[in-house]
Amino acid sequence: MAPEQGGMMGVQQQGEAGPMIEAGTAGFRRITLAVAAAGFSTFALLYHVQPLLPLFAQEFGVSAAASALSLSLATGLLSVSLLLAGSLSDVWGRKPVMVASLMASALLTLASAGVSSWHAFLLMRALAGITLSGLPAVAMAYLGEEMHPRAIGLAMGLYISGTALGGMAGRLVTGVVADHVPWQVATLAIGMGGLLSGLALARWLPASRQFQPQPLRLGLLLRGLGAQFRDRGLRLLFLSAFLVMGSFVTVYNYIGFQLLGPPFDLSQTQVGLIFSAYLLGMGSSAWIGNLAGRLGRGLMLGGMVLLMLLGTVLTLLPWLPAVVAGIAALTFGFFGAHSVASSWVGRRAGAAKAQASSLYLYFYYMGSSLAGGFGGVLFGCWHWTGVVGLVLLLLLAALIVAGHLRRMERREAITL
Repeated sequence: MAPEQGGMMGVQQQGEAGPMIEAGTAGFRRITLAVAAAGFSTFALLYHVQPLLPLFAQEFGVSAAASALSLSLATGLLSVSLLLAGSLSDVWGRKPVMVASLMASALLTLASAGVSSWHAFLLMRALAGITLSGLPAVAMAYLGEEMHPRAIGLAMGLYISGTALGGMAGRLVTGVVADHVPWQVATLAIGMGGLLSGLALARWLPASRQFQPQPLRLGLLLRGLGAQFRDRGLRLLFLSAFLVMGSFVTVYNYIGFQLLGPPFDLSQTQVGLIFSAYLLGMGSSAWIGNLAGRLGRGLMLGGMVLLMLLGTVLTLLPWLPAVVAGIAALTFGFFGAHSVASSWVGRRAGAAKAQASSLYLYFYYMGSSLAGGFGGVLFGCWHWTGVVGLVLLLLLAALIVAGHLRRMERREAITL
């Protein structure tokens, strides 16, 4: 592909098809700002419905489990679509897929605010889950191709921070706004933000310099994905992603139902503010990831799962400070565990990092979809105790997986 016009990239190393981007340059700032903003909007579009689940149950006359489908359907279809979105970008190009993904998702979110039936709303959310896959599947590939090796760590960290902020902001904005105006207004605001981010991405993100189009070969893709399962460590890490993400989302899906009722009787705004616990999680990712490199990944993964267990148990207490502390501990532990496991996948995958990461994200979002949906069934039968029981089972299984990974890590260290 021809180099981007304008000569503004500020680079110091030549790649195969053009110069690579160095940190501290105008090009680096432009790219990271555009991609981080797009990640922010993508995850706000995905998760903004979570604090609205009690309102959906009330307005549409559905159960807690049915209301959770607005998130579970989106994350479930997102997980499957991630496996294909990266391959489509190999054919059509990185930037076109990212822009189309964000614009289509924003338009579907805007449309969802105008529907009057629950099934139509779920259809909009399901389609959004498919279209949303284009950005997370491709953004990391774009940065990995365009950034100089010295700049990739910072660029990726800024992108991940943008996604975490977007997930928090989407939950927080809708939770607070919906306490004062109809939830549709909050949804329209999130959709408009996504549309503006899509336009900004199209305008400011430079076209790829290093990208070379490839034909779509589904057979080769499926064989490559299947090859990842031959590594026992990767199988365990994929399972860990399912269990840890499933636990985290299940708590966040139904904690609003718990806190809006007795003995807490919080307002929608107060429940929304609880999602600011995400700030703790954002801080834990880099810190725990750094500790894992020194103390051992298996050890830190197990420690973070134990912290999630403790936090989940605290939410059973009928005392608001204990519940808030429990959510904070759960959030800190989740982001720490995710940081350790996702980086471990990259280290084990060798040259097939993209395929291994796609599978990790597949199990990650499938855990969100399946456990998050089933938690609603248990909430309908046994209220919050049923939800906590499911989460504790998932986390105990995750702790066993972490133990296997730690023993494997020790054996491999001895062999080396």
